[in-house]
Amino acid sequence: MARPNVTSKNMLIEAAKMCIMDQGLENLTLKAVAEKANVTQGTVYYHFRTKEQLVFEVVQDVCYISWENLKSGQKPAAEKIKEGLMSAQSRTKEDSYYHRLFLESVVSGFRNDMISSQLSKLIEDENMFLTEQLSALWERSPVEGVSLKTWGILLNALIDGLALQSVISPGFSSEEVYRELELVLQHLTEKAQVADQSGSKE
Repeated sequence: MARPNVTSKNMLIEAAKMCIMDQGLENLTLKAVAEKANVTQGTVYYHFRTKEQLVFEVVQDVCYISWENLKSGQKPAAEKIKEGLMSAQSRTKEDSYYHRLFLESVVSGFRNDMISSQLSKLIEDENMFLTEQLSALWERSPVEGVSLKTWGILLNALIDGLALQSVISPGFSSEEVYRELELVLQHLTEKAQVADQSGSKE
């Protein structure tokens, strides 16, 4: 017997994640989520209306959980950046669904103004989160004339671009690229520290 209509949206998002892991992304439907959560299809429809909205909300949920995990604890900023890169790299693996869902949401956004607006807000939040993390690592930009806000946007675009390549190109070595991206960030951090020291002497 289906559960009464007291199911929370979060419970349905978790059911959607389980559907993806158990049955594959191609079999994700509102009906499958209803069956997994043991509720009526009407309950799922009440919360999401469309599969596209459900997909976006799963993407948003995974994203925000990832940020909260990175924010928690008293780790140094450099370690949090490294963890963030490892987390992003783990989502490019073949069995990971996050970036496939994200790209599916991007395509939906071209046809659906509401999804487009929600994605825009999510990307703005990502940019802000990355800027905050870099600001904790760098007192000033490692490159004069490039703001920390722009560095956050560039890093976000770089990670999304790597995700796209990993989804489309079977031979793409995300492990190698992310390892080298970490080296780039280490080098930029060293430059930022030099800039900080020279600035403090002035």
